[in-house]
Amino acid sequence: MKLIVNNSDYIGVTSSVFCMLHCFATPFLFLSSPLSLSIYQELTLLWYLLNYIFLFLSFVAIYHSVKNSTNIFVKVFLYLGWVSLASLIIIETFEIISIPEIYTYFSGFSLAILHVYNLKYCRCEDDECCTT
Repeated sequence: MKLIVNNSDYIGVTSSVFCMLHCFATPFLFLSSPLSLSIYQELTLLWYLLNYIFLFLSFVAIYHSVKNSTNIFVKVFLYLGWVSLASLIIIETFEIISIPEIYTYFSGFSLAILHVYNLKYCRCEDDECCTT
């Protein structure tokens, strides 16, 4: 657990980057491979589950990053970025409305940038500041 707490921003950046790569690769994977229907359905389910795995990992990273951040704006924008990304993924999964993918990419990229910024400028140096 201490490994996650101490490296939450690294986990957040990694999760965001892999999430964006996953989003970039999705159209190419499904348009370029002629698969049988049963394999296609299984692959589709597993591929879309990755969305929620990345969301879970990013939430854990954000939760711990916020606890160790000294900047209120970074804390707020990390949570807003996650809510935005989660909303966009849910809207896409259930095909509620059609939203361009660029918004999903922007949310993932924003979370990665916020984690890098938090890591570089806003991290607590000791355990005392994390309790305030």
